[in-house]
Amino acid sequence: MTELLSALLLLTGASFVLLAAIGLVRLPDVLCRSHAVAKAGTLGIFAILLGLWVELGVAAAGLKILLALAFQVTTIPAAAHLVGLLAWQKNLPRWRAPQAPPPDRSARTGRPH
Repeated sequence: MTELLSALLLLTGASFVLLAAIGLVRLPDVLCRSHAVAKAGTLGIFAILLGLWVELGVAAAGLKILLALAFQVTTIPAAAHLVGLLAWQKNLPRWRAPQAPPPDRSARTGRPH
């Protein structure tokens, strides 16, 4: 049972880390990328460390993994916040949704402007 739970946690964590990597490559600006890496990366590392903890057992690596979890959960979101704050202060360009073109009035009235 522990092997199944460990494998499930490791696969979940690896998929979250993969999603963070895809978000880092595909998202348009630094704020979106930072958000993807912070959220998905933190969840992925958290799940991977929990899977490792289940596999190794509490006695073998309990305190070390708990400390690593606490360190990761506190530092990754703080670092992402600082990256976003620096991008905001430096006025880096942000992604804007494309605007729809104005409606063509000549099609409605049948005559050009």
